Amino acid sequence: MLTRLKKENFPFELVRPHVEKVEAAILEQARAFDPAVEGYVSYVAGSSGKRIRPALVALAAGATGGVHDDHLRLGMVLELIHIATLVHDDIMDGAELRRSAPTASARWGNALAVLLGDALFSHALELSTEFPNALTRKIARAANDVCTGEIIQTQRRYDLNLDKATYFKIIRMKTAALFAVAGELAAALNGCPEDIQARLHGYGDKLGTAYQIYDDVLDLVGDEETVGKTLGTDLEKGKLTLPVLNLLENATESQRSKLNRLLISQQPIEVSVLAGIADYQGSIDSAVQTACSILADARADLSVLPHGDSHAALEQVTRFLEARLRQCLR
Repeated sequence: MLTRLKKENFPFELVRPHVEKVEAAILEQARAFDPAVEGYVSYVAGSSGKRIRPALVALAAGATGGVHDDHLRLGMVLELIHIATLVHDDIMDGAELRRSAPTASARWGNALAVLLGDALFSHALELSTEFPNALTRKIARAANDVCTGEIIQTQRRYDLNLDKATYFKIIRMKTAALFAVAGELAAALNGCPEDIQARLHGYGDKLGTAYQIYDDVLDLVGDEETVGKTLGTDLEKGKLTLPVLNLLENATESQRSKLNRLLISQQPIEVSVLAGIADYQGSIDSAVQTACSILADARADLSVLPHGDSHAALEQVTRFLEARLRQCLR
């Protein structure tokens, strides 16, 4: 999804100038690091990412009074936290590619990549202290949620007893937390009442949840050359995502036992193995439909906002993701 900020009626095109300013600010931040570290930061920060979180900040700000410099700084802080999580994710997943380029861990090794991610995290939180204390705490809490979600997911790898409630808890923390705080704090910086902040928090939470389901589906059905990153790592690392949980609900006892043996031995599980268990495509389709339903709820959260270009673009973001999800249906 969202491979580049292209001019193709893409909803983030509305805030392209703001996102480009955030992009420049992120690259400028590399110079804040020691010269021995600057090149590593520039590499991981300048790889033409989607910049979804800064774009959401700008759209939410536009829908609640306008974009100003504090919104750009918020977008930069959230994106630096996100970049730090990607560096660490690639280490844990053993991923070789990120946006069609070697990951930091593949290029320089895990030890350096761990420290690089840590440096990015700490720098982002230092920058966040320039906001009022209440906002700084919410940014720090969101960063904590991201890490906590990853810890819980790591704890539950190869666990056939993982339930959907825990799966949704994990993805709301590790992915949706930054989406949610992007909308909420953009409104807070414009002085919006708490109910507006809460609805934009809810919008971001639902959008991020649906986005992670899409990413989980893509890991099974996507094409690495098209997507530009290593796929198939969820199964290889024993992560039970929504399509797999759907599959297990429909599997026979013998099929579950077969999968359980593979999980207990922590052997890599190929997609072909899943395809031979119960209704594999139906499990993919069900995950897609779940995500689309969540996106419909996200659109409902926007009803409290005044109508305008930014409001329409926030809704269009959900339609754009829904279209990409439906491309995964049989």
